[in-house]
Amino acid sequence: MNRMAEDARTEIDALRETLRHHEHLYYVLDQPEISDAEYDRLMGRLRELEAAHPELRAPDSPTQRVGGKPREGFVKVHHSAPMLSLDNALNEGELRDFDRRVRQLLGDAPFRYVAELKLDGLSMAAHYRDGLFRQAVTRGDGLIGEDVTENARTIRSLPLRVPGPLAEFEVRGEVVMNRKAFERLNAERDQQGLSRFANPRNAAAGSIRVLEPQITAARRLDYYTYFLFVNGEPCLASHWESLEALSRMGFKVNPNRRLCRDVEELLAFCREWEERRDKLGYEIDGVVVKVDSIAQQRELGWTAKAPRWAIAFKYAARQAETAVEDIGVQVGRTGALTPVAHLAPVEVGGVTVSRATLHNEDEIGRLGLEIGDSVLVERSGDVIPKVVRVTSHGAGRRPFRMPPACPVCGGKIVREEGEAASRCINTDCPARLKESVLHFASRGVMDIDGMGESLVDQLVAKGLVKSLVDIYHLSASQLGGLDRMGSKSAEKLLGNIERSKRFPLPRVLSALGIRFVGGRTAQLLAEHFGSLDAVAEADRETLQQAEEVGPKVAESIWDFFREDRNCELVEGLRKAGLQFVCAQKHKKTGPLEGRTFVLTGTLPHLTRDEAKAKIEAAGGKVTGSVSQRTHYVVAGEEAGSKLDKARELGVPVIGEAELLKLVGG
Repeated sequence: MNRMAEDARTEIDALRETLRHHEHLYYVLDQPEISDAEYDRLMGRLRELEAAHPELRAPDSPTQRVGGKPREGFVKVHHSAPMLSLDNALNEGELRDFDRRVRQLLGDAPFRYVAELKLDGLSMAAHYRDGLFRQAVTRGDGLIGEDVTENARTIRSLPLRVPGPLAEFEVRGEVVMNRKAFERLNAERDQQGLSRFANPRNAAAGSIRVLEPQITAARRLDYYTYFLFVNGEPCLASHWESLEALSRMGFKVNPNRRLCRDVEELLAFCREWEERRDKLGYEIDGVVVKVDSIAQQRELGWTAKAPRWAIAFKYAARQAETAVEDIGVQVGRTGALTPVAHLAPVEVGGVTVSRATLHNEDEIGRLGLEIGDSVLVERSGDVIPKVVRVTSHGAGRRPFRMPPACPVCGGKIVREEGEAASRCINTDCPARLKESVLHFASRGVMDIDGMGESLVDQLVAKGLVKSLVDIYHLSASQLGGLDRMGSKSAEKLLGNIERSKRFPLPRVLSALGIRFVGGRTAQLLAEHFGSLDAVAEADRETLQQAEEVGPKVAESIWDFFREDRNCELVEGLRKAGLQFVCAQKHKKTGPLEGRTFVLTGTLPHLTRDEAKAKIEAAGGKVTGSVSQRTHYVVAGEEAGSKLDKARELGVPVIGEAELLKLVGG
């Protein structure tokens, strides 16, 4: 190895150790020592060095948390030992019964309990060999789970490297999603027109099983460990020792745990955390109780379904019954209309509740709810109260109807086919104006540096910006009256606003906030049509002639330009001097012109990128999903659900050899 490569190895090793140290501080101990920007700088330098020296890449490098290729499915894996469920104690009497059974079976032998918070997540086993993370398996049916290794690798609190004396070991724990990540995910799904996750547990379970690791990584899952196994058996004398050892090894272990000498101390712990559970950043639904000694656990043994040495003390659901007096509609920051039940005030978990979310029209239909009915309302932590079910029909009950126009601005309401949410599509609707302005000004769109959240809040609150067009009519005197806005800052901001007028048409199209039209789609639309006016005037069929524009995207674009308020916005931006035309891109011609392909599985000789390049060079188009408009599905080994979809729709399926014939070699 030459001197340059040796220096690179030294720097790479140092960077990896530094990044592992800071990942442990941030994701396991919640004690960050450096800023996110500094962490990103270190990670960027490591990626740069590994790209320059691919021979020095390692599977335990912090850069290797997110794999590249999506999966086609999950492999089934047998567990080293059964992952059994626990019996439940639903009240204090049942927990005392459990304690009595343990004392009878152990005779006069002294023992103690370990009490741990019962995290509401998904059980998962992680396997290590030679100090490196090798495999992760979900609980499944307790005997056989699914291999989710690539997805688990993205969980930052799961170490990829664990130095120590154990050559091969297994940890078991709970994959959870904290409350902030859960609310952020549901807000994103609202914006995308997708159904919301009912609770953080469902969100965590769904996120660990998606087929693309990048999606799992974006959802910020966490992993708390509670078992340490070697060859499918506990390797230390007590459960408490295992928890302490896991913590020393760098795993995340819930600090809210206690050694208890008897059932009275157990009950005190359970009562304490029932009162404090709302202060946690994650959901719990009870306390797990385990006999501490491993020898005594073996003596107590197991039933067919659960261990006799452990039990889950479950907290009662915080619910109450009340009447739905009316159903109103809120317009969210993305334009989504959310029905909200107005309730006869009722106390739920120590809080008076008078409103509860109903999410969307489909949820109201599923519940069979009408105004005047009595319902069961549930409150869980900081999550908005929700209606669980209808308990009785009220006299004179009447159905809910979504308003025909936006209740805030009177704009057009649209509900796309296959979506749960109805939306106001007026970009300048006051309910969504802040979000519209922030998107418009963001980097990669109109890139108006200095127009951040705090400033936008002031501009909208003071009525200085009532439409996106107003951004281009701001003056130094108006800006000078705002908090933290001196003359130099105002001058710089106005310069950035003026500079944004020079950005090309794709940026302007993306800035309008049309659903499903991000940067790439805006680029393709601009290149195909050449002007914003041509896009606005195109019908649904004409819009779909643009690359990667399907029926759903075309419908959204068409709806946007049928709303008068959006047309007024466009005219205002035209008068402000934004760019409305660009050069059209001439489509490649060839033997595959007008034909659409989907790639699935592993081809014998070509990578997916190589196959895609050949198809596009021959004038064809490659998409990610199979539909009636797909001309061919190119399938290799281990082809998955896309192949099944092709057969279901009758789409021709070909292999690599047939593809090469079509493209001409």
